[in-house]
Amino acid sequence: MIRFDPRSAVVFAAALASACACAGALMWWEGPAKAYAAVALKEAPSVTRAADGHYWAEATVEGRPMRMLVDTGASVVTLSRADAERLGVRLKPHDFNQTLNTASGQIPAARVLLTSLSVAGVEMTSVEALVIDRDMPAALLGMSFLGRLSAFEARPDGLILRG
Repeated sequence: MIRFDPRSAVVFAAALASACACAGALMWWEGPAKAYAAVALKEAPSVTRAADGHYWAEATVEGRPMRMLVDTGASVVTLSRADAERLGVRLKPHDFNQTLNTASGQIPAARVLLTSLSVAGVEMTSVEALVIDRDMPAALLGMSFLGRLSAFEARPDGLILRG
C-alpha cells in the first residue's frame, strides 16, 4: 500500500519550482551572451577581399580618400611622391634622406608623419609613413597603422580590424 503524505507534495512542488527557476535563469544567462558575441563580430570594421585575392582598403588619409593595398610585409605606410603631393605633403629633394631596400634595389625615401589615417571606421593620428621618389601601383597600408590595432584577422572574405 502506498501512503500519500501532503507534506511530501509540498516538498516536491518546492523542488520542482526551484529546478524550473534555475533552468530559466540559466537560459537567460546564456542567451544574451551568445547574442552579444554575434553582434560584436558583425559590427567589427572590415576590409573586403577583392577578386584579385588582395585586401584593398578604402582609406581616408589627411582627410582625402585613397585606395591602399593592405601589406603586412611593409614596415610602414608607404606612399609615392605623387600620392603625397595629392595629400598636400610637399617634399624637397633633401627630404629623401632614407634608403629603402626592396627586391628591385634601393630606393630613396622621405620619412613623414601623417596627421590622420582611417580605414573601415578605425582612425589613427600621427601615423609614420615613407614617401618614395618613384611611382607605385598602389599606396601600401603597412604595419605603422596595422601594428597599432588591438587585433586584425584575415578571413577568406575580408580583413577584420579591431581598433
